[in-house]
Amino acid sequence: MKLTFRWYGDSDPISLERIKQIPTMTGIVSAIYDVKPGMVWSNESILALKEKAENAGLEFEVVESVPVPEEIKYGGENAPQLIENYCENVRRLGKAGVKCICYNFMPVFDWLRSELEHKNLDGSNSLAYNEETVLSMNPETSSLSLPGWDESYSKDELKRLISIYKEIGEEGLWKNIEVFLRAVIPVAREAGVNMAIHPDDPPWGIFGLPRIITNEKNLDRFLNIVNEKENGLTFCTGSLGADVNNDLVKMAGKYADRIHFVHLRNIKITGEREFHEVGHPTECGSIDMFGIAKALVDGGFDGYVRPDHGRMIWGESGKYGYGLYDRALGATYLAGLFEAIEKSR
Repeated sequence: MKLTFRWYGDSDPISLERIKQIPTMTGIVSAIYDVKPGMVWSNESILALKEKAENAGLEFEVVESVPVPEEIKYGGENAPQLIENYCENVRRLGKAGVKCICYNFMPVFDWLRSELEHKNLDGSNSLAYNEETVLSMNPETSSLSLPGWDESYSKDELKRLISIYKEIGEEGLWKNIEVFLRAVIPVAREAGVNMAIHPDDPPWGIFGLPRIITNEKNLDRFLNIVNEKENGLTFCTGSLGADVNNDLVKMAGKYADRIHFVHLRNIKITGEREFHEVGHPTECGSIDMFGIAKALVDGGFDGYVRPDHGRMIWGESGKYGYGLYDRALGATYLAGLFEAIEKSR
């Protein structure tokens, strides 16, 4: 496996030089952040990002993410052109040496949390989710917001989108993701790029919106739409692990040859649809990190791994979930975990 680290570009308070100092770190996971979803990224911006990484002694082989516009997800009239724009981004990234693209198909909202600074017993703080708090809000009328809530939408636009998705439902979303995959995966194959869909976070419907990348049954259905290696997964343990019915060890082994990117993080489940994020080691939370890593190795996984959301520790402040210290600790833990498993086989 290759150990990687999320980097948000020049605005990221964590420098490439610091990332390079993390033991066994091979590359960054990044994207072009100043282009609207659905637009084509310039070759110059892609190559500039690659050059910055390489000048710091790091690879740029994973993009997270190339956002899928809402109109592709709900099948609007502009979807065909937007899909072609998406394909052009895949071609350009492949030409620049990118090997893996992480993306998601979550309607309207990306990840959602109810709290950004949950106070942990060890004095750190982390992201947390409480279903009761989330559902007490109405995204169509509330003036408040939640972490992960896209505030770029006006209330009228948000109301329109929610109405559209409620009408098309899960089967409509499945239909539109099939259209997307059948157009994009052949392009990815030609470009030498593996597409890796990220699970819904959390993995259940919210506010009446359909979510489909949520469990083993749905992952089976997704992978079989285009049953090719390039149509693969980002295996996010924190997202899938929020549902106690998901057997992550089993799933990691089952899908190892179709998993191209792994987000490894731990969460502590404290109630029904209630959890907070913790340190990466198994004993810190509710997820068997060792079991997952072993299942991946035993299944022949040979992709990219990154430490996912970390706590804010040692007085650090910055982008919630994306501080340096705890993710660096997580990276070294994961590197040791994989080395031990690989050498014991």
